Amino acid sequence: MSEFKEAVEAMINEKGLSRELVLDIVRQSLLASYKNKFKTDENAVVTFADDLSSFELSARRTVVDDDEYYADDFTEISLSEALKFTDEAEVGDELLIPIDPKTFSTSTVQTGKQRVQSQIREIQKDELLSEFKGKVGEIINGYVQTVKENGDIMVDLGKTSGYLPAKNQSPKEVYAKGDRIRCFVESVKPDEKNEKNIRVLLSRVSEDFIKKLFYINVPELVSKDPGLEIVKVVRVPGYRTKVAVWPKKTDIDAVGTCVGLKGARIQMIMKEIDDERIDVVRWDPNPLEYIANALSPARVDRIYVTDYEKKKAVAIVDQSQLSLAIGKQGMNVRLVNRMCDWMVDVKTQEDFEGMDIFEQARAAADAAFTDLPEEPVTQEVAVSDEEGIPLRDLPIESSIVDKLEKHDILYVEDFLDYTADEIADLGDISAEEADQINKAINESVDIIEEDTEEGTFECPNCGHPLKEGMTECPNCHVEISFESLDEEDEE
Repeated sequence: MSEFKEAVEAMINEKGLSRELVLDIVRQSLLASYKNKFKTDENAVVTFADDLSSFELSARRTVVDDDEYYADDFTEISLSEALKFTDEAEVGDELLIPIDPKTFSTSTVQTGKQRVQSQIREIQKDELLSEFKGKVGEIINGYVQTVKENGDIMVDLGKTSGYLPAKNQSPKEVYAKGDRIRCFVESVKPDEKNEKNIRVLLSRVSEDFIKKLFYINVPELVSKDPGLEIVKVVRVPGYRTKVAVWPKKTDIDAVGTCVGLKGARIQMIMKEIDDERIDVVRWDPNPLEYIANALSPARVDRIYVTDYEKKKAVAIVDQSQLSLAIGKQGMNVRLVNRMCDWMVDVKTQEDFEGMDIFEQARAAADAAFTDLPEEPVTQEVAVSDEEGIPLRDLPIESSIVDKLEKHDILYVEDFLDYTADEIADLGDISAEEADQINKAINESVDIIEEDTEEGTFECPNCGHPLKEGMTECPNCHVEISFESLDEEDEE
């Protein structure tokens, strides 16, 4: 096998390039070297033997009369010089004059090599870009390559590296070099800082990441004739996720299908996101039914609509269900608001009856969990005083309040539910701004601590209330050990 053929086949095998592409790269390399020496490549011709045993570099030159020949013009050849190559040469003929690349200087050869390397890098980048663009919106596997001081992670994806910024990581997950990791591919584009590379942006906090995990673990969502549909996903990464599902077929239990037998399917998904709690709820076209479902795992007794136009409602629950419906730091009800696109307040019947709007709301609201009236009786009744003290009423810069409202922190009570670390984890509230908020609250509000109910237990999977001695959650059917729950609660 010739030396040239071996080199071509090595490029084909090692770089994964096609035969035609390799030959084109070689041709471009020779043309670059030719141009570096002769200042033009317009008359250069490169040919390859059919079996790739050899190649030939030639200069196409026009025969001119000796008197008209200009020595510095390499696109022409004098008649006397042409006759040395062929006795039949005449003025006006074109001859292919062989050029030996070995006569090129070192700098000329280096120019050709640089052209080859540049082309190969560009080709590989284009191929990677094309390949990984097809993975946008999908889950990809990799290994932690580097963990930077700021928390950003570089992920080894095989052919390239992915970028997982700290803001796209769950606050409860910690990774070390070499750890296996699954991520959602958010975008793929050329790297602005390094033109030789592509930038694969990854995420583990995207709500689409959760949706894809359901597609992987619940076949009914992706079959040829899917019986289920995921309507919406809302999430506080690391803490809680709510998924609304809708059965396309009347004989399918949408929630049960997603949870799986004894919670097997939902546990697989939770395991992937470090046991983050997931509530699977049934979507309903009736917003009142939907709100009641979304407040799961709490049981709702009744819902009063206080303002149809502004989409405001009050959910009435038993005292035993109040903390469950609101959730830790108000997280459950905030997720319900995002999921249903309604402003939902949770009250016990006794607390609601003590509000000024009770009689008006009861007269205006439709019967619990029925279709909304076409023309609601009342459209101006608002729930205000009982919701809490608006942060906007305090001496706090409006730009800071705007940031808080993006995280559904509207009232003093909402802010006080967060620890200092959790406020810092929001990412856009500085320590100085947090101090300003706390100072305004301390100077303007009298804070009264409420006693918390002790001795209560809930399912670690769905949060449903449990009684001592239970071996299975009555809501999601996950097997439980009451002793382990008790120990967990003591911790």
